[in-house]
Amino acid sequence: MKKLTILTLTVLLITLTAGSVVADNHPTTAKKDIVDTAGAAGTFETLVAAVQAAGLVDTLKGDGPFTVFAPNDEAFAKLPAGTVESLLENPEQLATILTYHVVAGQKVAADVVSASSLPTVQGQSLTIDTTDGVSIGGAKVLATDVMTSNGVIHVIDQVIQPEG
Repeated sequence: MKKLTILTLTVLLITLTAGSVVADNHPTTAKKDIVDTAGAAGTFETLVAAVQAAGLVDTLKGDGPFTVFAPNDEAFAKLPAGTVESLLENPEQLATILTYHVVAGQKVAADVVSASSLPTVQGQSLTIDTTDGVSIGGAKVLATDVMTSNGVIHVIDQVIQPEG
């Protein structure tokens, strides 16, 4: 019994140590890229359709790394009626909105909360607010650090719009 306890504690210690090394150095062993991870989750069907319509699949399946603040299907459902359909028919406008959700580089939660803003691939910056939980560009962060082979996904509760 004593050997089993020592073995269990050793495995736990190794697991915790390995987890902290991964968190500190940001490497990932995830096998799916951002697009495939989002598609497999089942809660980003609208986002994946939008990425396809905007012609961004190849980019988000590329080497990266990227950080994606991903609105879930409920976030898209909050948009006024007809908005999603209209955006899907306007790939250029859609790409502008979607790239506003993407930051170059892999920014895990600890990186995000230690910044006041992050520059997006679209060109504008997202403001980070940590006064009441964490929000990005006004959207509440629902889940963090969904690791992918080419970056990280943070789930948000709104589709955020760039200025202008």
